[in-house]
Amino acid sequence: MSTELDKTFDPASIEAKWYSHWEGNGLFRPERPDATPFTIVNPPPNVTGSLHIGHALDNTLQDIMIRYERLRGKDALWVVGTDHAGIATQMVVERQLEARQDKRTNYTREEFVDKVWEWKAESGGQITRQLRRLGCSMDWSREQFTMDEHFTRAVLKVFVDLYNEGLIYRDKRLVNWDPKLKTAISDLEVETREVQGGFWHFKYPLADGVTLDDGRDHIVVATTRPETMLADMAVAVNADDARYRSVIGKDILQPITGRRFKVVADEHADPELGSGAVKITPGHDFNDFEVGKRAGIKPADMLNMLDAEARVVQTADGLIPDEFLGLDRFDARALVVQRMKEQGFLIPHVTKNKDGEEQEHNAEPRTIQTPFGDRGGVVIEPWLTDQWYVDAATLAAPAMEAVRSGAIEIVPKTWEKTYFNWMENIQPWCVSRQLWWGHRIPAWYDADGTVYVAETEDEAQTLAGNKALTRDEDVLDTWFSSALWPFATLGWPDRTDLLQKHYPNDLLVSGFDILFFWDARMAMQGIHFMKDVPWRRLYLHGLVRAADGQKMSKSKGNVVDPLGLIDQYGADALRFFMAAMESQGRDVKMDEKRVEGYRNFATKLWNATRFCQANGITGSDTLAAPAATLAVNRWIIGEVAGTLAALDTAMADLRFDAAANTIYHFVWDTFCDWYIELIKGNFDAETKAVAGWVLDQILVMLHPFMPFITEELWHAQGERAYELILAKWPDPRATIDAAAKAEVEWLIALTSNLRTAKNELGIAPGAKLDAYLETPGETAKTAIARNPAAIERLARLSAIRFEAAPPGAAMQIGMGADVFVIPLEGVIDIAAEKARLEKAQAASEKERDSLAKRLENPSFVEKAKPEAVEKARADHAHHAAEAERLAAALARLG
Repeated sequence: MSTELDKTFDPASIEAKWYSHWEGNGLFRPERPDATPFTIVNPPPNVTGSLHIGHALDNTLQDIMIRYERLRGKDALWVVGTDHAGIATQMVVERQLEARQDKRTNYTREEFVDKVWEWKAESGGQITRQLRRLGCSMDWSREQFTMDEHFTRAVLKVFVDLYNEGLIYRDKRLVNWDPKLKTAISDLEVETREVQGGFWHFKYPLADGVTLDDGRDHIVVATTRPETMLADMAVAVNADDARYRSVIGKDILQPITGRRFKVVADEHADPELGSGAVKITPGHDFNDFEVGKRAGIKPADMLNMLDAEARVVQTADGLIPDEFLGLDRFDARALVVQRMKEQGFLIPHVTKNKDGEEQEHNAEPRTIQTPFGDRGGVVIEPWLTDQWYVDAATLAAPAMEAVRSGAIEIVPKTWEKTYFNWMENIQPWCVSRQLWWGHRIPAWYDADGTVYVAETEDEAQTLAGNKALTRDEDVLDTWFSSALWPFATLGWPDRTDLLQKHYPNDLLVSGFDILFFWDARMAMQGIHFMKDVPWRRLYLHGLVRAADGQKMSKSKGNVVDPLGLIDQYGADALRFFMAAMESQGRDVKMDEKRVEGYRNFATKLWNATRFCQANGITGSDTLAAPAATLAVNRWIIGEVAGTLAALDTAMADLRFDAAANTIYHFVWDTFCDWYIELIKGNFDAETKAVAGWVLDQILVMLHPFMPFITEELWHAQGERAYELILAKWPDPRATIDAAAKAEVEWLIALTSNLRTAKNELGIAPGAKLDAYLETPGETAKTAIARNPAAIERLARLSAIRFEAAPPGAAMQIGMGADVFVIPLEGVIDIAAEKARLEKAQAASEKERDSLAKRLENPSFVEKAKPEAVEKARADHAHHAAEAERLAAALARLG
């Protein structure tokens, strides 16, 4: 018995109902022990997070794949969980303390960590609730957290094993240091902003009376960070630069402190850039660090002039004047410039005012690309410190080979070049963070500083011979633990049944922006510890951008809230938008009108189902197509088979846009606009059976994209043996009937062409006309003979005569070899219509040609705003098409 649907489709009324039903009945992971596995692991969102539009895209694509494979009968597992998000979570809890005039340092480490766990229990589930609103059919019964006890055990084992293999070590190197948070951060947590700064030019005096070939007793260097000169250790010039060749290896003096260091030759110095000489501060600049190493300066000997809060401290050589000690780095900058100017070492930047008078400035104004911590919000400082590192280059080699051999397929393939470029030039991976929240590094030190690495303190004590030990204060980078996600979530290091069955995973869906931070590291760790790739395919999608193509950001005010879109249009509409717009290798431009359009698409299907109900069409109980004799029914069965084949091909190729558009056009055009129209007035038993079966196939094929409305309509169409989420993927066991296809498509083309012609010539859509077809083809004869009622109802033709048309004004409608002549005497004023069309055609041609000239002008295309050029192209295309349409309309009257 079918359930009568409400007149109006209301997404909100069905979404919560069906999600709780699916989850409550364990339908996201039905028991299928003997089925072929299909596994996806969800990129674990931060436990502090809330659903943003990028999450909506990423998770929609994953849910489409998991629902599709579940419908195909597989043991589909979508692993879900959250990341402990070291910095982000610690900041949230610290801010809560600050709001109560409290702070972290008032507590012991253990007490603070307890407060973080309390916060997680109360507030850490927001994003998982929001993923449910999107319709994500994850296996919530096995929800993971990267700080779970079993996961922590896996993390510690990986660290210890890599250490024992020589692939983790402690080293002194430069890191991205956040002076506000007082921790090293990853490149992903650094955002570059444009800052108005200066470019200062200074004289560095050569020592011992040495001069350049031109007689100068100094070398000019330029810098955007004058404060770091207090820790300079060299001046670099290019070996091929004739100006400086004679002083390479000579001593040069730091102007303020008088400290001696060498002029060194290094390719980093570009003779064409500035003076061709570069000051080298290896303890405070990533490029300088490498130059310093090439010059033979050991990291242990590199000078560090800043503390963890970026305040000036005394260097190892003890030469920094007292007046600088304790100053913030930017205050130190101002004082360095002042002292350099007083001592005659500053070369002023000279400009001319509007009167031609010269004016001197301390620095040349520059827009500088400056690194900021995305969470601390302050300028990042390259800082020399002892940290733990992973030998990423060794782990990267098999991960690269996996892509080369095809063991991992990257989709789209164009990302392979980027992957190899990064992996071939990979640097040691800094995995330690100076935080309290996270996986504490399993390393202990004795009084002499000897390190003992073990999974537990007892094991470390055994290694140390029961010496007194102190544990390392640092925790691990969250990317280190999340790199284990594909196998640690399945029970590793235990060899569980789940691990044996679902590793390797089948697919990873990821934003391209975490290709290196997460995807590549999973490949490294998975291959190293599991001796197999973590997933067979890696699908990289683009970003969701604002409608104008700009990156979304809070500062620009162009961020779109996916939950707001769900409230307004429903989750199904947002999901379908994401799929339809996801074209491999391209970013998605946000377009709320398109989301609204897909809400209208859902409404169209809703109303079509109501029409079926009103005419006694119910759900089908057969997977195979019903027997059919009528051409229209044989045709629609063939169209289901063709749609299914196209849909399966698109899904196999991960062409989400092609898959969405395939099912969209079948539902809207083929089923709603044509099949339903063609069967009106003929609801015999065969047609009811076929129509009910076709609607069922639509609901199954559309379900991965629009799960809520399809489940609702599935049950509204009658008693069901199972929920739609567990239905069987279509298997029509039917071929395309060529004769039926030709007949029905002829009818559709006739109707469409007549409607277009009427619109062009200003004839009322409902006007009934006579038509003459002097030499009909076989398809035309068959279609006209079998479908007189449909031709009169849809094409609005009162009669079709197989004879020559009478003389007089008429229009012609081409149907391939069939040419209809339709008399127009008394229907329209032919002369007036011709005059109207000719005038409109001339106007369109004039606009078309004017725009073409503008677009042919290089200065317009190169100098105009991109949006102006894009609009001109769109307008040109519109007027060209309009001119062509009007010419065709005039030809009809010929």
